[in-house]
Formats: sequence, structure tokens, C-alpha cells
Amino acid sequence: MKIAFHAPLKSPDHPVASGDRALARAFVAALGRCGHDVRLASRFRSFDARGDDARQARLATVGAALAARYVARVRHDAWRPDLWFTYHLWHKAPDLLGPAVSRTLDLPYVVAEASIAPAAAQGRWSRGYAAALRAIDAADAIVSVNPRDVERIRDARGLRTHDGLMPPFLDVDAFLRDAPARQPADRRERRVTIACVAMMRDGAKLASYRLLADALRGIADADWTLAIAGDGPARADVEAAFAGFDPGRVRLLGALDARGVAALLRAVDVFAWPAIDEAFGMALLEAQACGLPVVAGRSAGVAAVVDDGASGILVAPGDAAAFGAALATVVTDGGLREAMGQRAAAYVRERHGLASAASLLDALLRGVVAERASARRRAARR
Repeated sequence: MKIAFHAPLKSPDHPVASGDRALARAFVAALGRCGHDVRLASRFRSFDARGDDARQARLATVGAALAARYVARVRHDAWRPDLWFTYHLWHKAPDLLGPAVSRTLDLPYVVAEASIAPAAAQGRWSRGYAAALRAIDAADAIVSVNPRDVERIRDARGLRTHDGLMPPFLDVDAFLRDAPARQPADRRERRVTIACVAMMRDGAKLASYRLLADALRGIADADWTLAIAGDGPARADVEAAFAGFDPGRVRLLGALDARGVAALLRAVDVFAWPAIDEAFGMALLEAQACGLPVVAGRSAGVAAVVDDGASGILVAPGDAAAFGAALATVVTDGGLREAMGQRAAAYVRERHGLASAASLLDALLRGVVAERASARRRAARR
């Protein structure tokens, strides 16, 4: 079928890499793997980072105009969508196009990853929150990739037939296509290299970097180095967090593209990320796909993408001592690292690969389309 795709937070072809963009691309790839003709409907971003009511009002006006323009363009076009698919909407980036276009063209409307934060209902993002709830209520189906979203979605719109949870996923072959082969353990450097990949911004990301630095100070006697891939407005604060380590022990590599991230992950031994307030973390999937054991903070989303005890070790969020102890276990036990790394690569392909995601999505979309067609037939007979 013909599918109009929209990501109101960050378009899949946005120039800035992030986990959100990676999963948007993965959804496009999964839909394409099913044989669907997927086209980007708009690059419009409805993102409001500051909670500015005037900005949210302007975005709503622009969104309405763009929705009307899109309808006018495709209504009689040879390529008229059969379904609208939106990836990731929430109060800071509501879907201001999909509900209007779907309603006007009578299209099934499907959303993947819709998030609800009730505290935003009365705050600075109240306008965006209301818009997100309207879109959530209008959707024929909502696919959640984070377990913590499922209950709130159900509370907001009740139990609906096609709503459900699917594991976050990765196009493993595409991610590894240009990456060098992983070297056998006996050919890698004796010193264990830990890596993390994350944007550098205030809030949870910076808190995770600081906890990682604290954890590493607690195991300074172990034989490790750290490579950090990432950049952003909080870079100076991240540098300050890692000040005091011996020169050369911590390397800040700056932002890397997907090829550079894959090459880095193929060349190191362990992936570590405290994952404070992390939805799930695409970098955790990417690291495991490269054969790395993962040490991360446990949350519902992270626990859904790391096989605790098999492909990595999860610890209580915010506990620097426990995080350091888990890292020390993996750093000092080469046999454990190799076993976990092998399990990690197999686990991602088996549970979080593109093929399984494509199969689940295809069945969902066909069910939604069939239900919509049946409803039309019933209405016509009345």
C-alpha cells in the first residue's frame, strides 16, 4: 500500500543523528521491507523545547496550513496515500498534520511511539499536550516501543483492538554494512576499551555522563580506557565531569556519523551508559549488534532491549557504586565479555531485527485497513 510517513520531532532525513532519527529510519525500512511504498509526507517539525505557548500556537497554525496544502496536492494525484503513519508524538512535538489529513482523505491513521506525560497538561506545554491527546484519540492504532507508554495510552483512549507493544528494532545489516569486521579477542589491545555514544545536553544526558564518570573513578585501578562519541551544548560540562583522569585515558571523539559509530563499536570491548530517564536507547541495540556486552541503568525501556545477565548487566538507575561494580566485573573477566558479546549480537538479530519488526508491522497495518474497509461497508448499508 502507499504510506505517507511523518515524524514531527525529527524527520528521518534530518541532518543531526540521534536515536530518535535512527528509529524513524528503521520504521521506514521495515515498512519498505513489507513491500509498501513509503514516502515522506513532510519535514515539518512541531518541536517546542522551551514550553512557549505563542510558539505552540504558531506551530498549530502552520501545521493546519501544511495539512490543507498536502490534501490539495494528493487528493487527485496518482500517488494518493492509502494510510498515514506518524512516528513519535508527544506534548513537545504533537502531530499537527496526520489527524487532519487522515480525517479529510478518510485514511487509516497509525502512530508509533506516542508518549503521554500528565504533568504537562497544566504546564507550559498544555497546548502541545492537548494536541497530542487529540492525535492519540484519533489514531486507528498506536504501536508502543517503550513499555512505560502502554498503560498511559490505554488510560487515555481505552483498550483498542490494534494497540500494542512491539520491541524497538534495528536494521542490523544496514548499520554494519560499512563497518570493519570485529577482531578476535587475542588480537585486540590488552587494555579494555569502554565506549559510550550519546548526545551532550543538559538534563538526563548530562546526569548520565556524570554518573559514568563517578563510577569509573571507583574502578580507576582496573585496566580500562573510555571512548566517548557525542557532542552538544553540554560538552564543556561533560569534559568537566571527566577531568582528573590520567591523560589519554578518556577520549572525547566528538559527534560521529552512523558509519563512524559502527566502526567505533566494532573496535572496543564494552558499552556503558547509565541511561538515566532513557526511553530505551538505540545505541544499546547498536552496541549489542556489534558484539558488545552492555552495562546500563535498568528501566522498563532499557530492560526491553538488553537481556540482563546474558547480553549485559543492568543496575539500579542512579547508583554509581553499583554501576562501577558491574563495569569492573565485565572489564576484568575476558571470558564473560566474549560470551556476553556473542549473546548480544545473536539477541539483537533474533529479537530486535528488521525482519521480525516488518512482519509485525505488516500484520498490524493490514488489520487496520481491513477494519476501516469493513466499517465503510457497514455504514454504506445503513
